Amino acid sequence: MANKKGVSSKTHTQQQLNDYANQHNPNNKAFKANQANQKVTKSKSKSSKKYDIGILDGESYGWCDD
Repeated sequence: MANKKGVSSKTHTQQQLNDYANQHNPNNKAFKANQANQKVTKSKSKSSKKYDIGILDGESYGWCDD
């Protein structure tokens, strides 16, 4: 089976096809905005994963030690 890129015109409207094309064209402002957004999001997610606090007070694993 062939590996296809893009979207089908049988299942999407012309506006959806245009939006997809704009987001994947390096000369379009939608593409540039998407790239900038991914860069900011990636840098924020790295800093938020810096510390793992584990289980919080008041939480349990679901069993009872009687």
